[in-house]
Amino acid sequence: MARYTGPKHRLSRREKQNLGDKTSASLSRRLNVPPGMHGPKGSRNKVSDYGLQLREKQKAKRIYGLLERQFRKYYQAAAAVKGKTGEALLQTLERRLDNAIFRLGFVPSRTMGRQLVSHGHILVNGKKVTIPSYLLRVDEVVTISPRAMEIPAVKKMLEKEEAKVPDYYEKKAAAGRLLRLPPRDDVPTDVNEQLIIEHYSR
Repeated sequence: MARYTGPKHRLSRREKQNLGDKTSASLSRRLNVPPGMHGPKGSRNKVSDYGLQLREKQKAKRIYGLLERQFRKYYQAAAAVKGKTGEALLQTLERRLDNAIFRLGFVPSRTMGRQLVSHGHILVNGKKVTIPSYLLRVDEVVTISPRAMEIPAVKKMLEKEEAKVPDYYEKKAAAGRLLRLPPRDDVPTDVNEQLIIEHYSR
């Protein structure tokens, strides 16, 4: 599946929020200035309802590292599920394997999580999975290969005792398990999913 490979700070400045998983002093200083040569002028324009909905959808896509086609498929699948569409959408995004190993604190970013999966360093129930978009099922166990544990960034993350893991995941050393589908209130993602639903429902 294709992915965005352009400048990450540009996307964060467009959404006025750090969409990555790392902090940057230079980005923090420029978050309120949109990208481009007309950035300061563009920040004074009034945003329409459609603009608000679009920006929220773009923000969610960029947080999880998805392009439009795949994100729309996730929305369509969520809309077909009984219950709250927004909650179902976020549950699907949270079950992605690249996001799961980020939530479990194995890697410092979803981008690195995607890379580890693609390079065959992640096992699900003891079997190697190389698809970042693989959707975990409840009670499936995720582990990191011994080789990956020697990667400096991964090793540093595993040594962190204070790493906070969401309640819907369970972590023990270099293994983690999806305990349940998370209710909306438990998902630590700063997006307004209702605006995303309104955008696609137009």
